[in-house]
Amino acid sequence: MRDFGTFCMLVRRLGGLRQEDLATLTGLGQSFLSMLESGVRRLTNIDKIIMMLDGLDVPIELTGPMLRTSAHPTPPHGEPSGSLGHPPL
Repeated sequence: MRDFGTFCMLVRRLGGLRQEDLATLTGLGQSFLSMLESGVRRLTNIDKIIMMLDGLDVPIELTGPMLRTSAHPTPPHGEPSGSLGHPPL
């Protein structure tokens, strides 16, 4: 999916989250998320994309290794990546 606004909205609806909840999980501002979902803003900054993916515990298998941050080392071969402490969506 290329449209992060639609992605945010789907994640929120499926997870029963408010924009404030998603802001807390991702570190992105609620007003930014609101503009993102409405199409006023676009998510093109790689650092913000990584913040969002990390905050939502998106598995490395879905994002590829180039979006792996140093805080989340790649697990040894054959082992699944772990959770960051909050339930998956």
